[in-house]
Amino acid sequence: MVNIKVFNLKFDIVLFLMLTIKFISCAQENEVNVEKSGNDYYIAAYVWPSCHHDERFGDMLWPEGKGEWEIIKKGNPRFEGHYQPKVPLWGYEPDDDPKVMEKWIDAATDHGVNVFIFDWYWFDEGPFLESSLNNGFLRAKNRDKIQFYLMWANHDVRRNYWNVHEFTDDSSIMWEGAVDWDNFKIIVDRVIENYFSQPNYFKIDGCPVYSVFSIHNLVKSFGSVEETRKAIDYFREKTQKAGFPDLHLQLIGNGAPGENLIRNIEALGTNSITKYNWGGPHPEDYIRWGVESTERREQWDETLSIPYFPNVSIGWDDSPRFPHKGKEHVVHYNKSPESFAAWMQKAKEYCDAHPEQPKLITVFSWNEWIEGSYLLPDMKYGFSYLEIVKKVMLNEYNPYLD
Repeated sequence: MVNIKVFNLKFDIVLFLMLTIKFISCAQENEVNVEKSGNDYYIAAYVWPSCHHDERFGDMLWPEGKGEWEIIKKGNPRFEGHYQPKVPLWGYEPDDDPKVMEKWIDAATDHGVNVFIFDWYWFDEGPFLESSLNNGFLRAKNRDKIQFYLMWANHDVRRNYWNVHEFTDDSSIMWEGAVDWDNFKIIVDRVIENYFSQPNYFKIDGCPVYSVFSIHNLVKSFGSVEETRKAIDYFREKTQKAGFPDLHLQLIGNGAPGENLIRNIEALGTNSITKYNWGGPHPEDYIRWGVESTERREQWDETLSIPYFPNVSIGWDDSPRFPHKGKEHVVHYNKSPESFAAWMQKAKEYCDAHPEQPKLITVFSWNEWIEGSYLLPDMKYGFSYLEIVKKVMLNEYNPYLD
């Protein structure tokens, strides 16, 4: 039996994409004059801070001293037309250099990206990959042009995940994302003192936004949902004592929402949900990936009583990390700046349809070269993806017009 609702959704989206792609293809022939005044959208791109030498674990993970550039440059094509390795337009620059960050900030804000979300790690009782934020971003002379917030990437890491050339078949756990109470208290103090206190830290209703990647590992840290709620309440109290109205806890909603997951989200006192990317499984077709993500988003909408912030993903290709992956593991059909524009427009319309919440859109990502999803200019697409953000979000065009 045909599910009429799903059929109609897919038909509408495909029609929308065709019209949008046609419109943008024509629009790109003309110069666009963008007016920035009055823009009330927050376009928040994830920053993956791996491309520098980490003081704690760099020698072990990436012994060449260039961080994950070491792996990115070793990417190789797995099928005809496969764009590997990815080649950045500005070269293999270290992301902990303030001059590099100054260039990033200018490029972002010139094209409508006004928030960076830094992936932030705490492994083996200490920070990891923090220099990109501390030494690069926070020391950039133009840092006040853009806001930022943290996403605690509290997922587990297997030994061969970040350098298969070094660890080959060793898939044992190197680090667990869960922490104990003592480490959590250190994290809370560090985050509030070093980051919430920054004048350009992103806030909603005056409350610093703190995102957490793994709900599972968050609960695992404290043994139960009830104990985890106590930890979150502790975080809230410390945030309030620091002079803020409250903490805005944002969780990453991986997959589709089940009853138990929703129950946990509510029990933790979560303030909002978003995605890191559209999630898996990753089909070969970019449009299909977007359609499936939209269907999952509708399921979240039906069950949540808190804001859901839409995500737009640029692509998926993590083959440099995995020698066994082939064509079926890479999103490549219909992947283009024009298709990305259609989904940016859909996210914008979602924001407009939810005036009761901030117009926040998360984008995967600013610089995930290793996973094939980045706004930064490269040798194949140039500035095309950044230009799309500017045209969709700031020019206020109507994609339905031919």
